[in-house]
Amino acid sequence: MAVKLNIYKTDTEVLASLAKYFADLAKKAIEVNDRFTVALSGGSSPKKLHELLVSEYRDTIDWDKVYFFFGDERDVPLTDSQSNYLMAKQTLFDPLEIDPSHVFAVQTNLGAEEAAKAYTLNLINFFDGHNACFDLVILGLGDNSHTASLFPHTSVLTDESASIQALYIDEVKMNRITFTAPLINNAHHIAFLVYGAGKAEAVKHILEDKKNIQEYPAQLIKGNDLQWFLDEPAASKLEKK
Repeated sequence: MAVKLNIYKTDTEVLASLAKYFADLAKKAIEVNDRFTVALSGGSSPKKLHELLVSEYRDTIDWDKVYFFFGDERDVPLTDSQSNYLMAKQTLFDPLEIDPSHVFAVQTNLGAEEAAKAYTLNLINFFDGHNACFDLVILGLGDNSHTASLFPHTSVLTDESASIQALYIDEVKMNRITFTAPLINNAHHIAFLVYGAGKAEAVKHILEDKKNIQEYPAQLIKGNDLQWFLDEPAASKLEKK
């Protein structure tokens, strides 16, 4: 497993670097396979990334050949302010006029369990029955060392299937639908977007502490190309940089 740390002074530089990385991968994937498949992250951090892609890369990426998925979703209506889909729709899909058939939202109206099954089926159909292998999976990191909806001490952490799973997370009192770690790890490229001093402890746990996936679930993430995009405050507790 190759892990690369990309550390910058400011979050602005972090976002600019990840946006360029996204654009470079998109160009290469489209040249080779005539499409670029990406799984987006939820939370607030990617909002600025989306806005940067819209403003700086509107005319340099062939957006008609990009297909969007979601690494996890909250079990709320797609019109709810907590919906990862809604955030991406407002900050990325609508401004770029992305074809709705290229956006694979989690069908939360089905209920969490059925939505997870339906999303797994969507992946099987899209990838022609083969193991889903995304060109890029973008991930965030929670203060408690979770990523996607792989929260500490949840059953999904030991799930060895490359699939979508539903689970109730007591910590946030909500059902979530999430990629499993094996599904994430199938990706050609994985990028963590993490900035702010509040993430420093979690970053150290994941990258330097003894393996303990129940406490630090993001330690499950590995891949042929695993890149971390960090600002200096987020990387401040790392001993090796």
